[in-house]
Amino acid sequence: MSVRMVGRPEPDEIPSPWLGYIKRVPELDPVMVCAAQIEETAAVLHGLSEQDAMHRYERGKWSVKEVVGHLADVERIMAYRALRIARGDATPLPGFDENTYVPVAKFDARSLADVVGELRTVRAATLALLRTFDADAWRRRGTANGKPVSVRALAYMIPGHERHHLEILRTRYGVGGVKK
Repeated sequence: MSVRMVGRPEPDEIPSPWLGYIKRVPELDPVMVCAAQIEETAAVLHGLSEQDAMHRYERGKWSVKEVVGHLADVERIMAYRALRIARGDATPLPGFDENTYVPVAKFDARSLADVVGELRTVRAATLALLRTFDADAWRRRGTANGKPVSVRALAYMIPGHERHHLEILRTRYGVGGVKK
């Protein structure tokens, strides 16, 4: 196995709204983080009843299932962006509004196991893609949502975004036995 040289993204590679997500990943290899993280996330969600998975901590907030579905949607988009930029595509990539995606996806109509299974499948595809990148690909930069971004920033954003939402699931939803 070859050594993966991702490197931490520099500030000018990271759109400012993503800084908080990337700071949640102090590890040096986002691919290894992604590989371990899917099992951690599945373990946190394991054992939730379908009723628990429909819980919203406040009126107008997403259910647990919707949060998990949102993670899969965002990861797909970030991986797609990473693919395009890594392959040298200089076309500016559009933004998206996650708040319009979630209701249309109807995650609550599915079982939690199915939504978690989808997240696992998305993660497997993301890992297969990220593991193909060489040092040049990791450093390539493009534009997404009108902001400069690198492939490695996208790779760090994926687990950082998931850590952000897992913290919310723990503290606001009480998933995993922790609630403020």
